Amino acid sequence: MNDLIKKQLQDAQATMDKAILHCEAELTKIRAGKASAGMLDGIMVDYYGSPTPLSQVASINTPDARTLILQPWEKTLLTPIERAIMEANIGINPQNDGIVIRLVVPPLTEERRRELVKKVKEEAERGRITVRNIRKDANEKIKKLKGESVSDDEIKTGEAEVQKITDAYIIKVDKHAEAKEKDIMTV
Repeated sequence: MNDLIKKQLQDAQATMDKAILHCEAELTKIRAGKASAGMLDGIMVDYYGSPTPLSQVASINTPDARTLILQPWEKTLLTPIERAIMEANIGINPQNDGIVIRLVVPPLTEERRRELVKKVKEEAERGRITVRNIRKDANEKIKKLKGESVSDDEIKTGEAEVQKITDAYIIKVDKHAEAKEKDIMTV
């Protein structure tokens, strides 16, 4: 196989790896009835006027499966952290006792589980679309190599290889989504 085509395949694979990591990160944010620090990943706290990730202004502990305890580095951050959690609308009300903030994760109702599974499916579909777009870009780049001493047969082989890689990554997205759905539906 031509070196130029190999380079395009490697680039496509590297980009698809990033897409899978992003998809995993998005799926982690969807809570499954169990307390996890990942639920709070997207929350930004107003830290002296600048938005700062929650994990950088407090330690996050999970003493049991349904509770998160946030211990801010500074006591003055209790209220901004509490406000940021409320604004994030993650379905959990913070309990501030003046020293730490407790987040008790309520058990999921059947209806809420179904909504979360829908979210998982939407996120998985976004992941698949991203992988397919990467495939399309890779195929276009391979077709542009036609003038650079790359034969039609090599281009066809390269496109077939891109399709194999794409199929493998779509299966990875599906497996992550399936695992998350199973996690959500487990009572």
